[in-house]
Amino acid sequence: MIRAKRIAALSVLLTAIAVTLFTNPSCKKQNPLAKHKVLVLGIDGMDYRITTDLLSKGKLPNFAKLAQTGGFKPLISSIPAQSPVAWSNFITGKNPGGHGIFDFIHRDPKTMIPYLSTSEAIPPSHYLSLFKYRIPLDSGEVKLLRGGEAFWQILDREGIPSVIFKIPSNFPPAPFSGKSLSDMGTPDIQGTYGMFSYFTDNPPENAEKFTGGKAYTVWVEGNEVRAELVGPKNTFLNESPEPDAVCPFKVFVDPDRNVAKIEINDQELVLAVGDWSPWVEVNFHMAPGVNTAGIVRFYLKEVHPNFKLFATPVNIDPLNPAMPITTPPDYAKKLATDLGLFYTQGMPENVKALQYGVLNDDEYAQQIKIVLDEREQQYRYELNNWKDGLLFFYFGSLDQNQHTWWRAMDKENALWTPELAAKYGDFIEKLYIEMDRMLEEALKNIGPEDTLIVMSDHGFAPYNRQFNLNSWLLDNGYITLLDPASRSTVEYLEGVDWTQTRVYSLGINALYINLNGREKDGIVDPAEADALIREIAGKLEAVVDPKTGKHPIRKAYISKDVFSGPYVEQAPDIIVGYDRGYRGSDESALGGFPNEILSDNKSTWSGDHCIDPAVVPGVFFSNRKITAEMPYLYDLTVTVLKEYNITPPQDMIGKPVW
Repeated sequence: MIRAKRIAALSVLLTAIAVTLFTNPSCKKQNPLAKHKVLVLGIDGMDYRITTDLLSKGKLPNFAKLAQTGGFKPLISSIPAQSPVAWSNFITGKNPGGHGIFDFIHRDPKTMIPYLSTSEAIPPSHYLSLFKYRIPLDSGEVKLLRGGEAFWQILDREGIPSVIFKIPSNFPPAPFSGKSLSDMGTPDIQGTYGMFSYFTDNPPENAEKFTGGKAYTVWVEGNEVRAELVGPKNTFLNESPEPDAVCPFKVFVDPDRNVAKIEINDQELVLAVGDWSPWVEVNFHMAPGVNTAGIVRFYLKEVHPNFKLFATPVNIDPLNPAMPITTPPDYAKKLATDLGLFYTQGMPENVKALQYGVLNDDEYAQQIKIVLDEREQQYRYELNNWKDGLLFFYFGSLDQNQHTWWRAMDKENALWTPELAAKYGDFIEKLYIEMDRMLEEALKNIGPEDTLIVMSDHGFAPYNRQFNLNSWLLDNGYITLLDPASRSTVEYLEGVDWTQTRVYSLGINALYINLNGREKDGIVDPAEADALIREIAGKLEAVVDPKTGKHPIRKAYISKDVFSGPYVEQAPDIIVGYDRGYRGSDESALGGFPNEILSDNKSTWSGDHCIDPAVVPGVFFSNRKITAEMPYLYDLTVTVLKEYNITPPQDMIGKPVW
């Protein structure tokens, strides 16, 4: 017995030593070249055209200084120019055929079920039933679906320390001994890209159409409102389907003033109408002794005559993360302890609440400022603590706000008005100027021997007309519905007669052949597939918009012609490259069939980039002279490795830019 205990103790000690040696960066042998500092600022969506215009007007003095010192070039994005695809190109130094991310949405050809492309949650495989509960006997897993090795993992192996702050397409974070925090692709506590809550006694007429949020009808009784925040599915309960875990709260409404008090989890906060709350920690009870932590912000819209309370998506609590969001695991806790709680959900701007009118322009603008102020605080913190190696820091506000505010500066947009332009027409320009201010901070922290790179994953364009790709396929005989009369209500390709369907679309830019032997009910002979693919590509490029006389589709890319690597066989057969001013519709992306092939975009989502990369180049600035005439995203990857004399792996396709 004593011997067994000694062996167990020795085993624990050896394990602890191993963990320390292999996970503690201070124990790794550092490369002497780590003294060379490389700072990469990733500014999502920074557009080459807009940047060039603002430079010519003298409104970006720090970018002008950097361009004069080193260089400034357009940066060619990915095919398609979608953020998860583009950032994956940069992360791996490969095109989508090398990393396997082709769209926000992929589909399983064996089931035809769509799924988010970048990560997958795998539940535990074994449970013990105990009364009304089921206790997991093994741990589940959140799996990163992006293939290929991240460049910082290569740096790490060569003894170069890195901090990767909120790079997209990296949830859960790729393992390495440095520090990283995930961003785009990081879900809220419900496992979605962000579900807001709207509590009101006067639900809007469009409440049933909400996506990315939900309206909850509540009642003011005796100046008191009782409601619940919805959390994750409670997988501990032996019920089918699994119920939502909830966190109850109360709101006490002042009968005379526009003020309310919220009581939640033994916390009290008082808000006046128009106030955003600080972060509030909430707990969702799952089973005896088991809680899931989250954080939320409230916004009190109205007290009288109607009650209206908005809640952000419940974010993963960085002090007690329910899912892996950082390496090492305690990095999030360190940030929250030093700086306060912060948004962990990727793409934190509440664009869906704006789209459905739950937040108006002014309220949304307030939330934007909260997000950007929080990110700026983190930026200065990381700059001040950066001593050596590589620091990558990501800003996402420019992307999300060009999506939503383009309508304020584009007279051709269906939602443009003189009043909107007068108030918010320069909003995007001000954000570019804010990024110039962030660059000034970087220039102060860069020495003459250090390397500075500023890059964006893509540019931006107006989104005034939408193309319904599935509707075009239906009207041109490539898709058949079981009930043509139900066309306008179909979602996720339900109701498609697969025995008569040769081609279909799912995702923003993706088009697939219903291939025999690949798709669940495929009918197209593989020997005929290539001719059909090229037939479709030619017809799409020939489409003319009767309203404008323009071609909505600039280029239909045939995947096997433009991609290389082990994932080519998983790619959509065609990537649709829309021209400037056009984009695929949301309805078609989710397997719907609107009645019109082309229509005006009347959404607040008025700018976009999910189009042909040739018309939305990003930006590339550096304090080093740039010799490449037309750099691509994956060129920057090998350039970063070369900064530390690291030979890129053979499967990286980029070339150094200097």
